[in-house]
Amino acid sequence: MFTLQSLLRRAALELRVLVPGDPGALEAPVAWVHNTELPDPSAYLREGELVLTNGLWIGQVPAARFVQNVKRAKAGGIVFGLRAELPGTPGELIEACRAEGLPLLEISVAVPFTAVSKAVADLLADERKQSLVGMVRRGDALATAISRGAGASGVLDVLRREHDLPLAVVDRMARSLAVAGATLDVDQLQAVAAALARKPPALEVELGGAGLAALFPVGAVGDIDAALICLRPLRELTTPERQALEQTARFLSLEVAKQQAVQGIEMRFAGELLEMILSGGWRAAEVPGRLRAFGVDPDGPLAVCAVAFAGGEAATLYGLAEVIGEFFAAEGVPAVVAGGSQDVVAVLPWRNPEPELPMLAQRLAGSVERRFPGLRPVVGLGGLAAHAAELRPQLLQSREACRVLRRTRTGPSVRAFAELGTHRLLLGLLDTETLRHFSGSLLGPLKDHDRRRGGELEPTLRAFLDHDGQWAATAAALHVHVNTLRNRLARITELTGRDVARTEDRVDLFLALTIEAMDWAQPG
Repeated sequence: MFTLQSLLRRAALELRVLVPGDPGALEAPVAWVHNTELPDPSAYLREGELVLTNGLWIGQVPAARFVQNVKRAKAGGIVFGLRAELPGTPGELIEACRAEGLPLLEISVAVPFTAVSKAVADLLADERKQSLVGMVRRGDALATAISRGAGASGVLDVLRREHDLPLAVVDRMARSLAVAGATLDVDQLQAVAAALARKPPALEVELGGAGLAALFPVGAVGDIDAALICLRPLRELTTPERQALEQTARFLSLEVAKQQAVQGIEMRFAGELLEMILSGGWRAAEVPGRLRAFGVDPDGPLAVCAVAFAGGEAATLYGLAEVIGEFFAAEGVPAVVAGGSQDVVAVLPWRNPEPELPMLAQRLAGSVERRFPGLRPVVGLGGLAAHAAELRPQLLQSREACRVLRRTRTGPSVRAFAELGTHRLLLGLLDTETLRHFSGSLLGPLKDHDRRRGGELEPTLRAFLDHDGQWAATAAALHVHVNTLRNRLARITELTGRDVARTEDRVDLFLALTIEAMDWAQPG
């Protein structure tokens, strides 16, 4: 947009300022020019337009009324054109403009209004040309920065060379990807992530002490994955600044998409490593090489931790692997981090004393909780593996410890497998296939019965054991009569060969149900 000052600099227009208007009015953007002789042109004026008039309305309305009408439409000012019949601008018009703080310019008889319109068109065309040229140059610079691997920080540097703005790039997991002239704390990062989660994303976000900040969404693979943040409200940004920010946000989408692709490859690579550890056999021979690819020494002591959220569904694990990876990177600990369907597992070298591992896990839980407010992270630990060949039992133990913690609403957020109940510790020492065979042989007949006849034998057994063998409490929980419960338990005894009235048989059934719930053979 042009300004009144830019018109005044064109001597050929022979413009003269009679009333400068409110402070800064002469430098304010003007939308266009509007030639009118209506006593009340407010219905036809757009905000910011410059009114051109010869005063033919004089005699129909007082000058003060005409000026008020123009002011009400939020026009940018008035240019009064002198004519032979009126060689001077009326004093009442000058006073009215002064009273309303509206700029008033005078143009000589020799200069037609068409000259003003042409000058405005030239100014806008030149402005548009400069904007396009600047956009092309900026685009070249942004593309060069990305192609050279400058990353999000390099992209912001390109923008900052043109506009001195406080900038940051934040993704929807509240991670700061880059900053330039700005600093965001944890609460501010969380506020940006919350704004991105809205449908549609917010255009401004309140950042506490930093006030309102403009938000320019950055899309990557079919969704809004990050935002370019300018620590200024939208109303304070000029049109060129907004255009530059919008263009930069589009280029940042390329960088974010590239980062996501790299992270996706790393996650798949890490997931394959866990499958190799769990499967054993010939694939276990590939584990050391995979560990080395992540910077983890396979020949030294290794620790495994499994992380999830207490009571959380699998959907809550989104972004958890990335946060855990960032934590270990900040700690200076190389780690393989892989997300599963129920938890996220990290394998890391550990040459420190074993008692220090829970302390690291506590810091990890605290870091995750800060990034996922409202959720309770839990960390399960296995024992230390002397080398890569011993990782499998430690991986299983850490996941079992995590699974137990997930079922608790209170209590410790970090627990080692050795701290679990004795029966779980003993189960963890046995071969998985043996355990699954034991569980399947006992529970298989119950499952077949329930599947064929739509029965409730297995749920009945679980409820009976959960209520410590109390008949009345179990019947009440199942909403059945005690006689119905007795008939079901008798049928369970018949199918399994285990009498629930005998302690040793009840232990077998309890262990079979516990083994099935562990489901250790599942990699996710």
